[in-house]
Amino acid sequence: MTDPSAYRYEVAPLAEAEGGGYVVSFPDIPGCLGVGDTEEEAVADAQKALFACLDALKAVRRAAPAPSAPPG
Repeated sequence: MTDPSAYRYEVAPLAEAEGGGYVVSFPDIPGCLGVGDTEEEAVADAQKALFACLDALKAVRRAAPAPSAPPG
C-alpha cells in the first residue's frame, strides 16, 4: 500500500456563502476531500478521508493512484 503521507494536498478557503471554513483536496485522488472550520480541522478531516479512500480502493482490489511528484 502506498504511504498516505506521500500524497500532497491543497488547502483552500470556502466562501462565506458556502458556509466558510476550509476544504482540503488531494489532486491525485479526485473526490477525496476534507473540510473544517480551521485549516487544522480540515487537514485532520482530510487525513481521515484519505485513509477511507485508500481502504475503499483496496476493498475493491483497485490500485491506489501513485502520488505525483511535489511541485518543484
